[in-house]
Amino acid sequence: MQSPREYLLARAGESGFRVARLANVGPTPRFEAFKTWIAAGHHADMAWLGSRMDERSDPRHKLKSAKTALVLAVEHHHERPADPGGRTGMVARYAWGRDYHNLVGKRLKKLGKALRADGHGAWGGVDMAPIVERAWAEAAGVGFVGKNTLVIAPGRTSWMVLAVMFVTLEAEPDRPIVRDHCGRCERCLVGCPTGAFVGPRVVDARRCISYYTIEAADLAPRELLPGFGRWVFGCDVCQEVCPHNAGAPRSEEDDLLPRNAWLDLDELLATSDEAVDARYLGTPLARPGAVGLKRNALVALGNLHDRGAAPSVERGLAHPSPVVQAAAAWAAAQPTVQPS
Repeated sequence: MQSPREYLLARAGESGFRVARLANVGPTPRFEAFKTWIAAGHHADMAWLGSRMDERSDPRHKLKSAKTALVLAVEHHHERPADPGGRTGMVARYAWGRDYHNLVGKRLKKLGKALRADGHGAWGGVDMAPIVERAWAEAAGVGFVGKNTLVIAPGRTSWMVLAVMFVTLEAEPDRPIVRDHCGRCERCLVGCPTGAFVGPRVVDARRCISYYTIEAADLAPRELLPGFGRWVFGCDVCQEVCPHNAGAPRSEEDDLLPRNAWLDLDELLATSDEAVDARYLGTPLARPGAVGLKRNALVALGNLHDRGAAPSVERGLAHPSPVVQAAAAWAAAQPTVQPS
């Protein structure tokens, strides 16, 4: 006969999750640090992160009789395809394929349905629910929270998408990783192109490339733009420099293969907004929309200092969106050289 622990892990596996760990439910671990981060305004204008704080602080505000946190991870690492050169921009690894909200969300829905069919209460989500996923992942031993604020499985990977399902069934938990496997390493802190880290394990979104290329509606402060380099969606630098990712295994998720690792900046700016939105429907690149992607593409063009980008910059100046126009004006003001 299966133990509650064996039962939950089996159900997770049947739903498509290869990584699953358990933690006892109580007040959210390290929640005071999260509250302090919000109070400092480090979440920028992502107001939803500071909403529904009762549920974030303790999942029993949502599921009264929750006993176990079933923490799930989907590894998404694939090698970046070779740099095509020219006027191209980079996309963060997690966004190369299908939108992980859809991929993981469907598995989570299947898992919840199976648990409830067996008579257990269940509630969870994948980074859109009021859950501090990283805190529960650390509590369940999926990894430890590194200085780059991400959950790291020591010596294996930090290239993971997290989800949590709270269940009314009590099960034996996994042990958390109590050692700080970052040690004295500060590669992520010093490697951040825009200096977004206030300190170890504290990132200020108001200086973060990922925030400005994905969530923000406006153009980033001008003094930060040179640090964006060729990033047009997200940024992977703090994971790329991490020693724990040196031998990260290849993901078994074919839906996350590198279909959109590099974007042709000229082609993006020459394409209608409607066509851009249609092209990236169902992928993470839909989040900023055509306007956000074109804004980002113009910043990347400005950082390439390529005189051949002038026609694309002109398209940006003629775009109806003020934020695209502002990005184009910034790009036009950057010094250029003749392309080699």
